[in-house]
Amino acid sequence: MERSRSNGGEHVNDAYDPTLDEPPHYEETSRAVRPSVVSAFGHDTLDRVPNIDFYRNAGSVSGHRAVRPSLQELHEVFQKVSNGAISVPDTVEDDGEGSNGTPSDPDLESAVPIDTNKGGVKFGWIRGVLVRCMLNIWGVMLFIRLSWIFGHAGWGLGIVVILLSCVVTTITGLSMSAICTNGVVRGGGAYYLISRSLGPEFGGSIGLIFAFANAVAVAMYVVGFAETVVELLKDNAAIMVDEINDIRIVGCITVVLLLAISVAGMEWEAKAQIVLLIILLAAIVNVFVGTFIPVTDSKKSRGIFNYDSKIFLENFAPDFREGQNFFSVFAIFFPAATGILAGANISGDLRDPQAAIPKGTLLAILITGITYLAVALCVSATVVRDATGNVNDTVTPGVPCTGPAVAACELGYNFSSCAETKCEFGLVHNVQVMTMVSGFGPLIIAGTFSATLSSALASLVSAPKVFQALCKDNIYKILHFFAKGHGKNNEPIRGYVLTFIISVAFILVGNLNTIAPIISNFFLASYALINFSCFHASYAKSPGWRPAYKYYNMWLSLLGALLCCVVMFVINWWAALLTYGIEILLYIYVTVKKPDVNWGSSTQAVTFVSAVGNALSLSGVEDHVKNFRPQILALTGGARNRPALLDLAHSFSKNFGLCLTCEVFVGPRSEALEEMNSGMERNQLWLRKTKRKAFYAAVACEEFRQGAESLLQASGLGRMKPNTLMIGFKRNWRTAGTEGVQTYVGILHDAFDFEYGTLILRMDQGLDVSHLVEAEEEMLKAAKEQQALDSEMMPNGGKRGLFRKSRKSSQQVLTTRVSVCGPPPPQVAKMNEKLLEASAQFKKKQPKGTIDVWWLFDDGGLTLLLPYILTTRKKWKDSKLRIFIAGQPGRSDLDKQEMKSLLQKFRINCTDINVIDDFHIQPRVDSLKKLDDMIEPFRLHESTDSARAEAMRKAHPWKITDEELSTFEEKTNLQVRLNELLQENSKSANLIIVSMPIARKDVSDFLYMAWMDILTKDLPPTLLIRGNHKSVLTFYS
Repeated sequence: MERSRSNGGEHVNDAYDPTLDEPPHYEETSRAVRPSVVSAFGHDTLDRVPNIDFYRNAGSVSGHRAVRPSLQELHEVFQKVSNGAISVPDTVEDDGEGSNGTPSDPDLESAVPIDTNKGGVKFGWIRGVLVRCMLNIWGVMLFIRLSWIFGHAGWGLGIVVILLSCVVTTITGLSMSAICTNGVVRGGGAYYLISRSLGPEFGGSIGLIFAFANAVAVAMYVVGFAETVVELLKDNAAIMVDEINDIRIVGCITVVLLLAISVAGMEWEAKAQIVLLIILLAAIVNVFVGTFIPVTDSKKSRGIFNYDSKIFLENFAPDFREGQNFFSVFAIFFPAATGILAGANISGDLRDPQAAIPKGTLLAILITGITYLAVALCVSATVVRDATGNVNDTVTPGVPCTGPAVAACELGYNFSSCAETKCEFGLVHNVQVMTMVSGFGPLIIAGTFSATLSSALASLVSAPKVFQALCKDNIYKILHFFAKGHGKNNEPIRGYVLTFIISVAFILVGNLNTIAPIISNFFLASYALINFSCFHASYAKSPGWRPAYKYYNMWLSLLGALLCCVVMFVINWWAALLTYGIEILLYIYVTVKKPDVNWGSSTQAVTFVSAVGNALSLSGVEDHVKNFRPQILALTGGARNRPALLDLAHSFSKNFGLCLTCEVFVGPRSEALEEMNSGMERNQLWLRKTKRKAFYAAVACEEFRQGAESLLQASGLGRMKPNTLMIGFKRNWRTAGTEGVQTYVGILHDAFDFEYGTLILRMDQGLDVSHLVEAEEEMLKAAKEQQALDSEMMPNGGKRGLFRKSRKSSQQVLTTRVSVCGPPPPQVAKMNEKLLEASAQFKKKQPKGTIDVWWLFDDGGLTLLLPYILTTRKKWKDSKLRIFIAGQPGRSDLDKQEMKSLLQKFRINCTDINVIDDFHIQPRVDSLKKLDDMIEPFRLHESTDSARAEAMRKAHPWKITDEELSTFEEKTNLQVRLNELLQENSKSANLIIVSMPIARKDVSDFLYMAWMDILTKDLPPTLLIRGNHKSVLTFYS
């Protein structure tokens, strides 16, 4: 039996470093000396007390991870070395490299602090999360559009708009807090949280559009800044070219400056953010101060007064104009609240992201929400909706003062003309209300600059960071170029350049009014998936879902996800559909590509829960003949050892039934278990990669029959358990020895005892290709050994790999292996070539031909159902069914009609029905001689002396006696005659299916083998079938 590592032959994603995300996986190839220790229990022991070092990932940059003693080390009889120590290594030295050859991310699970001498900048929760989120949420909306929103919606519905936005962002913040406190959070922000929760399909799709959204958002914010600058230039008659081109020029210069700040490093970017925050705070305070300063007549004419309850009450009710409504106003405001991921997006640069992200994000939502409400309410209490701006529009006795601004009438101003002609001032008309209300107007302009530049800077940093994390995981292989980082903080310089190019392109040619709703929907899609991730992980009830942050609720998270989806359509329905379409396409792409990653996602957990639930619900339902389907247990040995047997079994079950490919390891338990465990993962991986929908199962036993019996009895789960045994014909039964034949026939008897349907496949070239598989693996090992040797001889020493163990002359080992795998003799090579060709016969499309079904005995219908199932498969669609049945002489037509009627009731089509009525004819002499030659070595040849004959029977109980041959002469002749008929009628069939003869338990094993051998000799691929004599076909509806 082959001995190889459990990951042998596995495809490795060279760019993905699984050690960063998977649970620790210890592959202990060799164990040196682990000294025993005097434990806390007062005696020497190999057992270790719990320690964080045992739970480090293999890529820990701390240099060492401890390896706990294996169960075998504690269980087996230990050996003491000369000094009394107990053998086993205490630690494993890590390479300190990821799978792509780049240094791994810091081992954040480690208790060892990061070396600050390396200069890596890490932020706390205030500078890293709170400041960034507040700057991103406090956008130009605060100074330009907030007064307009409250003018249309009134402060009653305006509060609802702000609170509804805060509800969505708060729920998302709570969900994000739960996810990021459920383990170590590394770089990648929203992408990292979603991908590690829902898997690479969702993460990969949302990560790409989220990074793109941030890149385009840079252009949006910079254009907002440039428009404000160009307005100032226009007011001062300093336009350079024209308004459009000036916006482009100012925008490009701004992006270049922002890029310089970002590339200079996170420390410089953080300092710039602090400066912008101070300016923004000063602008906000400036608004509050301005509301207390006594107003001039000029301001009053523009609808601005000091605090007045009449104005406040008048502005309570909504007054939607110009086709606006609650949803359109909400759609305009909500993008202002979409900055809550600014801190999470730089999660890789946070000192403690698990604590910083929840605290900073939720506090930022609270502070900004209160600020928006306070500023809006202050303006609603001091500014009327309509004003002319004419200082002479005062209340005149005798002139009616009605109009839309009744409160202004009571304050001495008559703005009634605004009901007839459009006015330029007031909450509804003028977006510069904040500038006029404030104590110092230019500071509001500075605040607008600060809001746009801070948001642009945050997006310019977020996009490359998220994109780099996505590229590192190598989900989109074409983008791996952007995974490389530079400098002490692993800065994504390539990502910065790409973001710069995208943002400049949209500044120059993009229609930002069209693109803006798409970007908002991209952000909302991320929020929806973050909420859904929290719900999904909670719903899965996985023991690994243990967030430290407890203030969340799975149903609240689901509500948050639904609200985000609704808001997407409220903002822009076509943009929402476009977002869903892009995400679905990317999801399908990632699903088809099947990236080689395993992050323990909640999708896996829910799949498991669903499978258990379905299995339990199935167990409560009685089996029904209409729902019968073959559930195959195929004794293939290793999954690769008998491909023809596996392919035919897979054709029966396909995606609609259970198929187990089983192996029995025979030998001492310690050796057999080691061999079995090493092959378990390798075999299942091979099945998955070759797209064979089957499970691999193995048992270790002292005897082969005992192992097969265990598989027959214990395989499966509830109703999902095999009901059909499939096994290859034992071609070498005449040379295999008594024990081998008894074991093989014994397995068939066991299958009949356990009421399994039984299938035996025979192919003239044989089925077992294990010797070729071993030779191939030896060659692969030799090639890997040579590669490792070459890398060691490189000038730089190459990487340390699996083969850099203490080995004597590697060249000598390689030479030995190659010599073992040398070319075989020509005759053997030709046989191997034929064997390989035959082993792939059922994997490829079958040529036009027939499947000949010799349904000789009624076994419940399995002999008829299985070939019908084959004809429904794409590979067998050109093969037509021909049915052969036994008939009595003189009534062939009647027998044929009866069978035709039965097949019609079963709704099974066949091209021909043949009635064979000469089974009773004596076989030819040469055919009988073949059988005699076959069984001759196994006959007892009893003596005429009865005592001596009895002694011979006792000495060789397994041999075929004359009495037995005489008793079963008719049955023996039937098998010989049947082979002759098969030779005459089915020699050119693609596949022959014949009812299997059953031998009673008192028939000698060698005689039974002779029956099956002579029956299937010199034929195309032949399948012997015997059902369990319970109906698997019905003609009732």
